[in-house]
Amino acid sequence: MAEAVTELVTESVTEPYAEWPSRLTGAVVWTRTAVPDDVAPVLPDGCMDLLWTEGRLFVAGPDTRAYVGDAPAGARFAGVRFFPGTAPAYLGVPAHELRDRRVDLAELWTPAAVRRLTERVDSAADPAAALEAVALGRVADAAPPEPWLRAVVAALAAGRSVGATADALGWSERQLHRRSLGAFGYGPKTLARVLRLQRALALARAGVPLADTAARAGFADQAHLAREVRDLAGRSLGELLRR
Repeated sequence: MAEAVTELVTESVTEPYAEWPSRLTGAVVWTRTAVPDDVAPVLPDGCMDLLWTEGRLFVAGPDTRAYVGDAPAGARFAGVRFFPGTAPAYLGVPAHELRDRRVDLAELWTPAAVRRLTERVDSAADPAAALEAVALGRVADAAPPEPWLRAVVAALAAGRSVGATADALGWSERQLHRRSLGAFGYGPKTLARVLRLQRALALARAGVPLADTAARAGFADQAHLAREVRDLAGRSLGELLRR
């Protein structure tokens, strides 16, 4: 996500954590090591991730609520976070089938092939680079993402309404909803809420006063912002900002 990834993903994992642009257009690669009492939430961001931890390759589907893992301290993770809407074509499964789920890759791809890939990443000096190579290999055999995906994300991230977004594509809202389920895992109204949450968090983390954050991110007022954060993140905005 060379153009916009930092605006579409959240610093929602406990340190030590690092991320950088992937060689795959629009994606990022990240690593982290779990620490004791690791309860930092992974917040909805519109994305899907291909993940590795020792002995396992799996996929994080699109979240509609905060996810809190239970990894033991010291567990290492690497991930490739795909630009919203692009992962289903690469993974070979509609996004709505993975909504709010963590699924072993062997359930989606041939188990024998996944075992070989897991062994390859496990034994690599740089598991993150090896995982990225897995993603790049898969992408090389897939059709490129449809242009409408980025148009929808850009429009909704900028605060355009679902109706206006559908009109710009020459679709009905019903058509946009149907296509969005397969690409994003949920309808455009939910995607708009998720992207608005990320927009607000970016502003608040940059030090913008909360009343101004609410107005600039497209909320009715600061109370509306607080309700949406609590609903989507399961925590107050103050708690998230302290992290």
